[in-house]
Amino acid sequence: MNKPYLVFNEDCIKAMSRMDSDSVDLILTDPPYNLGKFMKERATNLKQMRDNFFGAAGWDDLDFNEWEVSMDNFFSEASRVIKNGGSVIVFMSIIKVETIIKLATKHGFYYKTTGIWHKLNPMPRNMNLHFINSTEAWIYFVYKKHTGVFNNNGKAVHDFFETSVTPAGERSFGKHPTQKPVALLEKMIELLSNPSDIVFDPFMGSGSTGVAAVKMGRKFIGSEINEEYYNISKSRLESVVCETL
Repeated sequence: MNKPYLVFNEDCIKAMSRMDSDSVDLILTDPPYNLGKFMKERATNLKQMRDNFFGAAGWDDLDFNEWEVSMDNFFSEASRVIKNGGSVIVFMSIIKVETIIKLATKHGFYYKTTGIWHKLNPMPRNMNLHFINSTEAWIYFVYKKHTGVFNNNGKAVHDFFETSVTPAGERSFGKHPTQKPVALLEKMIELLSNPSDIVFDPFMGSGSTGVAAVKMGRKFIGSEINEEYYNISKSRLESVVCETL
């Protein structure tokens, strides 16, 4: 890697086939939640409130069995590229957490905990109908060991992170409907990896994990099957590299 990042515009399984075994220190990713069809059947006004609603995007429309197979294939190949003791954070819908834990443990990933990201300023959709959705779950694993890198500096770290949603400045190169804020990802990268480590995001979307990794002095590998989002990722990564020179 001549640059601090390497990105692929292809399916993550194909991208991982190009990667060396035992080469990744941290996988930090936000895969499809398998909620596309579910959300289309829900009584929600989200599509009216946001022009790039993920439920209408088409990339999260697999049947549950197809999605489960795709995630099983992901964990199978991820177990090859990650180092023993490497950490994994997977963002996921709370209703799919049990499935993800089952699949990951099948391939040697040791389940640590399920945590929560609380959005301090969530979109107030359906606010007059029921509770505003302000949280997303994340699941933490370590591969083949019970403990991995954990840079807490002797301080207690709760499995509960609070940040604002992605600010407008981080969407200047283009929008992704499930984009995570860089500040959130920086916290996880700082805790679960060391400088110069390799951080991998197989579902990188618009590249927020890569931006956070490069800013934190790590190397980044990412894959994204959608060409539009891949190009956004490349632009953002090149911009942050220029800023760090």
